[in-house]
Amino acid sequence: MEKFHGEEKLIQLCGAKTKKANKLNQFHIMKKLNLLFLMLIGASVMFTSCGEDDPTPTPDPDPEDEMVLSENISEDMTLESGNVYTLASRVSVLDGVTLTIEPGVIIKGEAGSGANATALVIARGAKIMAEGTADQPIIFTTVADEIQPGEIYHEDGLSPEQNGLWGGLLILGKAPISVGGDNSETQIEGIPPSDTNGLYGGSDVEDNSGVVKYVSIRHGGANIGDGNEINGLTLGGVGSATVIENVEVIGNNDDGIEWFGGTVSVKNAIVWNAGDDAIDADQAWNGTLDNFIVVNAGDKSFELDGPEGSYVDGNYTLTNGSIIAGGAAGLVDNDENTNVNMSNIYFTSLVEGQTFDELPTVDGEFSSFEVTLPEGGTVADFFLGGSAAFTTAVAEGENTVGADKSVFAGWSWTSVSGSLDILK
Repeated sequence: MEKFHGEEKLIQLCGAKTKKANKLNQFHIMKKLNLLFLMLIGASVMFTSCGEDDPTPTPDPDPEDEMVLSENISEDMTLESGNVYTLASRVSVLDGVTLTIEPGVIIKGEAGSGANATALVIARGAKIMAEGTADQPIIFTTVADEIQPGEIYHEDGLSPEQNGLWGGLLILGKAPISVGGDNSETQIEGIPPSDTNGLYGGSDVEDNSGVVKYVSIRHGGANIGDGNEINGLTLGGVGSATVIENVEVIGNNDDGIEWFGGTVSVKNAIVWNAGDDAIDADQAWNGTLDNFIVVNAGDKSFELDGPEGSYVDGNYTLTNGSIIAGGAAGLVDNDENTNVNMSNIYFTSLVEGQTFDELPTVDGEFSSFEVTLPEGGTVADFFLGGSAAFTTAVAEGENTVGADKSVFAGWSWTSVSGSLDILK
């Protein structure tokens, strides 16, 4: 895929060929000077990357002033509100380091594939403190996206179906996983094996990888190999002390959100136009997904797998969800050993051929499914393998279970676009 910037992008900002640390210091000095001028003259002043005054100030940052993230982050760093940052390579936040992302920040990933795919990796022992707000969500997107701070989306920009234009966000922790050979750690999919920052797993159930709130991840899923793409939000061995709330994944080439073991829970999540599965769980994840919406998955709305090794510690839980099936290939795909509980889930906008395939043979709790059927359809046409027993047909808008969509109003592109209007 064509790169939107040449290699010169990695050494830009007035042609400086210094190390990243010097560029960071220069950047923050300019920010402080800018703030002093704002306080003294009460007007918006913008500096170019060479320090020249801009004769026509504008509230939007000049693309030449974007901060470029191109190397692993080895000391605490803050990405500041009101700015656009460029992710120019696969960047890992290293063990013991905290990356703070302030409300309203936009991070744009360069194009790339294979080993050159751009991604932000929060390695084991590192933390991300990405605390956006409903008024100022944090947005991860592609450099092809013209969105600027203060916008939920760019009116003349990319469509929500465009995907694979950069990598994604991967958070890795030290919580237990269940993999073949009963190994306590393994390499996350989407990251080349040569990069040891891609290792995840351990024994710390309460491991803490930080906070992710009011974050929208868009147009990702770059391919790193044959059939190996990066998920929008990857959670590998992430522990229960990590807080993930109010997240959105849009137009990702692979899965929307995927858990690989771990114990982290997620609350208030949307996946819109995933190229593969919307919600994917593997390796004996043992957390809860509560209040979520899936819109138009490419393959299955749910791909729910069980443990790959002997380790299992209870079931994971999916509850209070609404599924707008749209063009999805299927509804729910379980393995025989899937360790899941599912309840209070509403399905609508179904088409022929979309099914809940089978119930696991291990103990799981399934209850309170409701579905608005297409004309002439029956529950048994769509809910197979015994799942019809806990599924009730309801008229559009008459469902009593499902997600509370109000929590997504205003900050979520999916909501602002009107794609949730079919839900009551």
